[in-house]
Amino acid sequence: MRLIRRLVLPTIRRLVLLTIIGAGAVAAYNWSDGWPFRTRTAALEAAHVKQGAVKLASRAAVKASTAATKVGGTVTESALTAKIKSKMALDDHVKARAIDVDTSGSVVTMTGVVASAAERDRAVRLARDTEGVTQIVDRLQIRKP
Repeated sequence: MRLIRRLVLPTIRRLVLLTIIGAGAVAAYNWSDGWPFRTRTAALEAAHVKQGAVKLASRAAVKASTAATKVGGTVTESALTAKIKSKMALDDHVKARAIDVDTSGSVVTMTGVVASAAERDRAVRLARDTEGVTQIVDRLQIRKP
């Protein structure tokens, strides 16, 4: 959840801001060019300004697209982490609170302290059997009696 608040929400805010700026530039152009009373020179100047606004809007669209792609990747990682954590929470043999799951791409890193080797194996197996996981980095430690 912290990952979503830290990465996804600011990216979405930037995306919305860029969209509003682009739309504002286009709206400001359309309302400020003096239509329908413009002369030929004013019409040529307005066309030049419009080209600039179109370029600005297209740059904003490219940035928004890039941001949306990054957000998509982040949401996928968060969803993968949530799937693994929920599997462990529903399992009677694994204490999900003691295990931290971190996802980078399709690589899952598990850290924490577990009560036994059986619990460790079960937690790793649950993560490995989750769709989308390609590699598990097991950093779980077994609590000494």
